[in-house]
Amino acid sequence: MSLGLVFPGQGSQSVGMLADIADTYPSVRERFTEAGDAIGVALWDIVSTGPEAELQNTAITQPALLTASYAIWEIWQAHSGTRPVALAGHSLGEYSALVCSGALSFTDGVKLVNRRGQLMQEAVPKGEGTMAAILGLDDAVVEACCQSVAGVVAAANYNAPGQTVIAGATTAVHQAVDNCKEAGARRTVLLDVSGPFHCALMLPARDALAAELAAVALAQPSIPIVQNVDAAVTTSLDQLREKLLQQLAEPVLWTQCIQTMVSMGVEHIIECGPGRVLSGLVKRIDKSLTSGNLGTLDGLDKELGSGDA
Repeated sequence: MSLGLVFPGQGSQSVGMLADIADTYPSVRERFTEAGDAIGVALWDIVSTGPEAELQNTAITQPALLTASYAIWEIWQAHSGTRPVALAGHSLGEYSALVCSGALSFTDGVKLVNRRGQLMQEAVPKGEGTMAAILGLDDAVVEACCQSVAGVVAAANYNAPGQTVIAGATTAVHQAVDNCKEAGARRTVLLDVSGPFHCALMLPARDALAAELAAVALAQPSIPIVQNVDAAVTTSLDQLREKLLQQLAEPVLWTQCIQTMVSMGVEHIIECGPGRVLSGLVKRIDKSLTSGNLGTLDGLDKELGSGDA
């Protein structure tokens, strides 16, 4: 069965994540120590014991999740003989995919997403931007509800059919949420996030990140990566960099990314990182797919023991 791996983004972090895996595989703690040294923080201590508010700091969340995904990837690679057909990562997870594919060194990746998190926080003063999940409306209806609002608000994540996240200025997002309710949304949820990601308010962060990204060495990924902004694979390193920059201020086309992986022959998708957000979306996107996750020791053992891993 052809395999695809996906890597989670912000929101999948939690205090105590990977504790059971780290008890069995000491390499997990070693990777967190290496990452913490690279950015000057006690990253494993924060992940293990908190405080939660510190882990939720975007500049900490991003390197923590990248490190978690990479530590799991190394274990999975060492014990599995199956090569994925394709990789994809949701937002931050795209950087995890780059590191796991050998396109970006682990240390460079940790430093880059730490800086990316700082720039994203600095782009919009706290409280002036937010995000909301809209459930039960077609994408076009959500887009129309945003377009009718004065101010910056737009679709930010196309996560699955009938599940769209919007982002923008706080007042505009609240107005768009009201419009979505009037249009028949089954549910709307204001998200507890530190900024309005993947919308035009992130343009300052994108411009600042360009210099950081230009200074980092990239290599051709050893496994094709389906990128967020166009749900396509590129073989051009210049285009890969450009798509990473575009990603900050443009929506994540996650539904289309999974559909692209299916068109490449993927039948089983494994979430390589903490949580089960992405594996939970798989069935919503394509009922023919099967899924698993590697974020717990039980999940890791199950996938390693199956014929798919």
